[in-house]
Amino acid sequence: MSDLNDEYDERQGYDERDERDGEPHDALLEEELRQAAAILDPVPAELRRVAVDAFALHDLDARVAELTFDSLLDGIPVRGVADPPRMLTFSTDGLTVDVEVTEDGLIGQLLPPGPAGIEVLSGPRAHARLTADDMGRFTGDAPPTGPFALRLRTGREAVVTEWLRA
Repeated sequence: MSDLNDEYDERQGYDERDERDGEPHDALLEEELRQAAAILDPVPAELRRVAVDAFALHDLDARVAELTFDSLLDGIPVRGVADPPRMLTFSTDGLTVDVEVTEDGLIGQLLPPGPAGIEVLSGPRAHARLTADDMGRFTGDAPPTGPFALRLRTGREAVVTEWLRA
């Protein structure tokens, strides 16, 4: 009884391009894997929509405001307060955003003060739109649930905060 592998030539089907750059072979393999995944494990429509929305959130001209203070991490506990509001500070060159997250919503202020359009980004849900007045103050009626970020548009620039979990 002979083994079928005895007659197999390891060099059979060998392509020297595989050793040099691998690109033609890799591109073909990648395309075959994409087709198989699309048939066997398609991306759910809701996930695809969330991914497209997340990409749309990417502003090429927006600066990222980094979290510089979070009362959950940096705050000193207050005696007698069962559920204190969460205080957040985001900073970027020339702009500071102070936000208080409570069970009733958001309260915040921009420094230096000035008007701005603000969107509360929260993944696939509709974005809450807020407006900062001439003193830079803004409020929102509903607290964010789950991950959220703020996108601010002043007259001259766009700023997006880091994403946080409420």
